[in-house]
Amino acid sequence: MATEAQGAEEGGLVFHPMDQFIVKPLFGMGEVGAFTITNVTLWMALTVVCIILLLVMGTSRRAIVPSRSQSIAEMMYGFVYKMVEDVTGKDGVKYFPYIMTLFMFILVSNFLGLLPMAFTTTSHIAVTGVLAMMVFLAVTILGFVKNGIGFLGLFWVSSAPLALRPILALIEVISYFVRPVSHSIRLAGNMMAGHAVIKVFAAFAAIAAISPLSILAITAMYGLEILVSGIQAYVFAILTCVYLKDALHPAH
Repeated sequence: MATEAQGAEEGGLVFHPMDQFIVKPLFGMGEVGAFTITNVTLWMALTVVCIILLLVMGTSRRAIVPSRSQSIAEMMYGFVYKMVEDVTGKDGVKYFPYIMTLFMFILVSNFLGLLPMAFTTTSHIAVTGVLAMMVFLAVTILGFVKNGIGFLGLFWVSSAPLALRPILALIEVISYFVRPVSHSIRLAGNMMAGHAVIKVFAAFAAIAAISPLSILAITAMYGLEILVSGIQAYVFAILTCVYLKDALHPAH
């Protein structure tokens, strides 16, 4: 701590790449409470507004020759619909609106987080954890509603030798309850890591000797983050489809 303070006083480079993930009140400087409007609240609201503008307002005047917004909306719709149908089958298509909502929320949140001075809501485990837990509970409840006690067949590997089935069943149960953890950490971790690296390169851009290299690194990382933003939304949605398939057809 003393070294950092001394470096700051002497004009050294002191930066904190994780400061961009701090949740702050939008109005005032008080503590963050359960009902405090924060920067997270603002950017989640902007995400919802952008989705409405794209999917609702952008397709309100549908035409045979589509506009740009209609083309993007139709492309997103077709992409997610085909993914749901291919993974879950015809039985899972009725749950398409839920998966479409998840995909669009994560995708738009990820892209908005790339804007200067923006806040990446999907970099917080509190946000991704809620999304993952909603999927976990919905799939589990649906599994029991659709299959009754037969849903437990998901954990019983009938194709394995009889002596190994109890051990495999225990492994399957553990992996099932770990799903929301891995589902949420994968998204939050990837978004946080990429933004932190960009912030580190941006801090070095102030040093004249390495400024060109830093700018090139930032550009490359931004391109990579654009790719990661889309991939992570896709991964979250397709894993949801896989879990939904297990709920609809639990037998191994």
